[in-house]
Amino acid sequence: MSTVVTSSVDAPSPQDFGEMINLIGGYRISQAIYAVAELGIPDLLAAGPRRCDELARETNTHAPTLFRILRFLSGAGLFNELGPKEFELTRLGSTLQTDLPGSFHPAVRFLLGELWTPWGRLIHSVRTGETAFDHVHGMGLFEYLRNNPEASAAFNSFMTSLSARSGTGIVERYDFSGIRKVVDVGGGHGFLLSTILRANPTMRGVLFDLPDVVAGADQVLENFAVRERCEVVEGSFFDALPEGGDAYVLRQIIHDWDDERALAILRNCRAAVTRTGKVLVIERQIVPDHREAMRVLHADLEMLVSVGGMERTDAEYRSLFEKAGFRLTTIVPLIDAGGFSVFEGVCT
Repeated sequence: MSTVVTSSVDAPSPQDFGEMINLIGGYRISQAIYAVAELGIPDLLAAGPRRCDELARETNTHAPTLFRILRFLSGAGLFNELGPKEFELTRLGSTLQTDLPGSFHPAVRFLLGELWTPWGRLIHSVRTGETAFDHVHGMGLFEYLRNNPEASAAFNSFMTSLSARSGTGIVERYDFSGIRKVVDVGGGHGFLLSTILRANPTMRGVLFDLPDVVAGADQVLENFAVRERCEVVEGSFFDALPEGGDAYVLRQIIHDWDDERALAILRNCRAAVTRTGKVLVIERQIVPDHREAMRVLHADLEMLVSVGGMERTDAEYRSLFEKAGFRLTTIVPLIDAGGFSVFEGVCT
């Protein structure tokens, strides 16, 4: 005797099945984007339309197969086929040009290269709560980066591109008046700190990160003409931080960690900050509407798979701040391409 399953949900329509096909096949789009980014196709099309056979010669690829990839991504909106096997770059596709400020090219290379394989083990994370990256590679992401210079360079380029996409949003939206010394905790090559210092000529800064990371910071600081006002300090944010800052900035740091380790970082900021100082956590926020929050929920699962961290709601940030000795006073949306906000905490 067969069992009839009843549901309060309407029976799916043909359109629902079609949409599900597109969702299931999302990995195909991801890897096709990775292929054209690695080959530099968007850069080759930046000056105007090109024939597929020309692109194949310049990229040393198989022309019929390259055509199929470009045709596929034309359907996704990255290219237009103007004539038989002649393609132009669309505005969407131009986000992959390497010379574009905030280009997605570094993101594609890192997320769809180094972080691609662990996604095939997402079910391991669901069953165990463990990080899929550790399961696949036998080590955490940050240890992996220390042992793989090429991957580390891709990661740092990715982080810099994220800061570039934020542009001047942080100095346009957040009021830094009264802050004489800012400490960028885990600040990478210093793009964000340089942006802040350039907009505040009397401010001094401290760039704090691991030795192998800050080793690449001098050129960025020089390019922004802020090197003389910036001290570069090597260390881990799980240890003591440079003391005496009026503001401690953590951009995309807290979301890398579970609550216990995120709290340890914030408590180190509380121990180092001046009595009237602040902590400025720059992260995305999970809003109650799950469909509206989808971009952040993408990032939340990336944190699960790659590092064991998480994105958080306003209430969760407020709780972390209180446990670390800060009071969440305001949340300032940066209205940038990344959808970030500044969570400001003052000492309690």
